[in-house]
Amino acid sequence: MLFRQPSTCTIRGKRHLRKRENASFPETLSGQKNAQEMMGKNLTASLNKGVDVYLTGSGVPLIWIQLRGIDAPSGMLGTSTVLESLPMARESPETPTRDELQHYVRERFPIEWTKKKNMPTTYADITSTSVHDAIALLTHNLVNITDTTGQFLMTLPDGRVIDTKGWNDWEWTHGIGLYGLYKYYSLTNSPETLKIVEDWFASRFAAGGTTKNINTMAALLTLAYVFEETGNKKYLPWLDSWAEWAMYDLERTEYGGMQHITYLTPNTQQLWDDTLMMTVLPLAKIGKVLGRPHYVEEAKRQFLIHIKYLFDTRTGLWFHGWSFEDGGHNFARARWARGNSWVTIVIPEFIELLDLPAADPLRIHLIDTLEAQCRALKKYQDKSGLWRTLLDHDDEGSYMEASATAGFAYGILKAVRKKYIGPEYEEVAVRAIKAVMGQIDKEGELQNTSFGTGMGDSLQFYKDIPRTSMPYGQAMAIMALGEFLRKFL
Repeated sequence: MLFRQPSTCTIRGKRHLRKRENASFPETLSGQKNAQEMMGKNLTASLNKGVDVYLTGSGVPLIWIQLRGIDAPSGMLGTSTVLESLPMARESPETPTRDELQHYVRERFPIEWTKKKNMPTTYADITSTSVHDAIALLTHNLVNITDTTGQFLMTLPDGRVIDTKGWNDWEWTHGIGLYGLYKYYSLTNSPETLKIVEDWFASRFAAGGTTKNINTMAALLTLAYVFEETGNKKYLPWLDSWAEWAMYDLERTEYGGMQHITYLTPNTQQLWDDTLMMTVLPLAKIGKVLGRPHYVEEAKRQFLIHIKYLFDTRTGLWFHGWSFEDGGHNFARARWARGNSWVTIVIPEFIELLDLPAADPLRIHLIDTLEAQCRALKKYQDKSGLWRTLLDHDDEGSYMEASATAGFAYGILKAVRKKYIGPEYEEVAVRAIKAVMGQIDKEGELQNTSFGTGMGDSLQFYKDIPRTSMPYGQAMAIMALGEFLRKFL
C-alpha cells in the first residue's frame, strides 16, 4: 500500500473527501506507470510522512501531493510539493473548490505549487532521484564534517581558535555552506534544512558572534534571506550592525575598493575577487531587505571597481587579486578557478537581486563581463567536465578542482535560465554537473576540493594548495545540483 490507511477530513465544513488507496500517477501527467516507478526507491519512506491523494465522491481526482524530499542519514530534507492541481468541475454544491482545497493543503503542508505537466524524471541521463540523493549526502557531510588532524584550525593572535573545516564555527567556509543550504531550502521548502541554518545562527549568536571581516560577512547573506523568510526580529541588530560596518568602517583601498581584510591579515591595499561574494552581495541583499538603497549603490560601485582591476581583457577570466602598492600589480597574475567561480556565481545573483532592467548600463556591463568569462570557461573546460585550479594551465600540477567546477555549473545554469547568456552554454554546465556528481563519494564528500587559498605570489603557490573536504565544497555542489533540479520542475 503506497498510502497510509485513510481517514476522512473536512474542508471548511464541506462534505468529506475520501483518500485514494494504492494511487498511481496517470501516464498523461507523469509519463510513468505509477508513483513508485516515477520516484524510485525513496517513495515509500517519503509517503509515510503523510502524502495524500483525495477524490471527490465520484472518483475524480482533485489533487495529489508528493513528498519530494529524500530521507538523509540524519532524517533531514523532507518537503512537500504539489505536482498538479486538476481542473475542478463543480459536480455538486458540496464539492470543494480549487481555492478551498489549496487552502486546506497549504495549511497542512509546506509546499511549492507547480502547474507543469509531464514533469521529467531524467535530464541528460541524470535522474531527479539521484540528484536529491546526492544533495542529501552532501548535506549530511556538510554538517558533520570534522578536522581529525587539527590541520585546518586557525589560531588567532588573541588566542581564539577558528575551526575552518568543522560546521560549528564562523568563517567564510561556513557562510558559503549556509548559502548552499538556503538555496536548496528555497527550492524545496524543507523545514529540516531551514532548521539547520537557523540553529547555526542561534548557536553563533549565543556565543557572541565573531570578528567582522570580509570573510565572516559571508554568513550575513543567508541571514538576510532567513530574516526575509521568517520575520524574526532577533536577526535585525545583526543585519544592521554588520551592514553598517561594511558600509562605513571596513577599510578601503585607493579609489574606494573594499580591502580584503581577514582574521589574520589586513591585506593592505588589496582587492580580491572573493570579496564580491563574501561581502558585496550580502551588503546589497541587506540593503534590499532593510530598504537602504545606499547599500545597494555601494555594492554597484564595488562591482565596477573590482571589474576594473581584476578582469583580464586578454583571456576573459579574472585575476585572483590586485595590489595598489609597488606601482600596482596582479600578484602572480593567476587565473585561479575558485576565485573565478565566485564571479560566475555572484554576477547572476546580483543582477537578479537588483532586478535591473534590460537596458540598464550596469546590467549590460555585468552580462558582457560574465559572457566573456563563460566563453573562456568553455574553452578551458577539461574533457572530464572539470576545470583545473589554474584555469589556463593544463600541466598536471594544476590539478582538477571540483568546488570551482560546481560554482561554474551553478552560475552558468542560472545565467542561461535567466537568459543573461545564450543557451549554447548549457552543455558546458551539464558536463560540469556530471563531473560534480562523479566527485561525490559514498560519504557525501566532494573530492578534489582545494583548501582555503590566500593570495599567491607565484603560480606554484596555487598548485601546492592541499585538497580536502570543506564546507564550501559540499555547499557549492548543493547549489549546482539544486539549480540543475530546476530542469525537473
